[in-house]
Amino acid sequence: MHKKTCKYGTNRVLEPAGVLPQAAQKIDNSMEIYSNEILIDVLALNIDSASFTQLKQEANGDKVKIAKKIMEIVADRGKMQNPVTGSGGMLIGKIAKIGVNIKNSDLKVGDKIATLVSLSLTPLKITEIKEIHMDLDRVDVIAQAILFESGIYAKLPDDMSEALALAALDVAGAPAQTAKLVKPGDSVLVLGAGGKSGMMCCYEAMKRVGPTGNVVGVCILEEDREKLLSNKLCHHAIIADVTKPLELLEKVMEANNSQEFDISINCVNVPNSEMASILPVKNGGTAYLFSMAVSFTKSALGAEGVGKDVTMIIGNGYTRGHAEITLAGLRESAALKAIFEEKYI
Repeated sequence: MHKKTCKYGTNRVLEPAGVLPQAAQKIDNSMEIYSNEILIDVLALNIDSASFTQLKQEANGDKVKIAKKIMEIVADRGKMQNPVTGSGGMLIGKIAKIGVNIKNSDLKVGDKIATLVSLSLTPLKITEIKEIHMDLDRVDVIAQAILFESGIYAKLPDDMSEALALAALDVAGAPAQTAKLVKPGDSVLVLGAGGKSGMMCCYEAMKRVGPTGNVVGVCILEEDREKLLSNKLCHHAIIADVTKPLELLEKVMEANNSQEFDISINCVNVPNSEMASILPVKNGGTAYLFSMAVSFTKSALGAEGVGKDVTMIIGNGYTRGHAEITLAGLRESAALKAIFEEKYI
């Protein structure tokens, strides 16, 4: 199509009228592009961790049922947006066609990219699900997708595998926001420190706090705790249940000289972790709520209920330079790169 339309893709919204694609219940996933859209031949979807965890639980770990549910969601909504969590993920693929009105782009047909906008707003049509990688939150597909004119992306780098780049770029917003928030001397609490985003946030926090700071990671598994400590990704690693905030508070305060924290970073993939992010933070401190399993309502009312004057930052998956900052972390840290290659490829 040569007709140019809204750069945010509102012309693709089918219902309800007047909303942006992310908020829509259903979008048009026909794959004939408008003049300011880009067509992608999709290779793999990286499903958001909160979404994939929910899908696995609902299907009792059955790959066939998970695949069926993903196909149903995309057929119903025109996009991969989990109706329970509301979240999506991102994709990698090859550029198949570029609209004639796409200007100032460095892309050409055949380039491999990772989209850095959510699948919850991306028109998607899946022909076949080839494989589901249960431990990677990744789904190999034969599919096509549309990137709007406003959509952000990263070309896949030449110095690392596609799978490694995908694993990191999937959570690029978290370490980049950490790099912006953390200052020398800060005490930083990372919840969900054993996961992809958690480990990358720990690495960035360690880099930024300097010799007078303190980074405490919270995880659920002993093997993750040992990995964090042996690779010097945090100063202290604690095993605690993020859904039990008072128990967690006691443990993490002990690891911070009985002091409250300057910053907490929530990277967990289960509900009801809001107060574990808020209680340990000092008045005037910051809680960065990256997790898509976090409820704004619970966070706001919970902070009010315990009298905490904490600045709460919603986990926007985009901050300027986030792809470059995230990939730089893998290039700088042989330990972090080795963990990612072991766990996520």
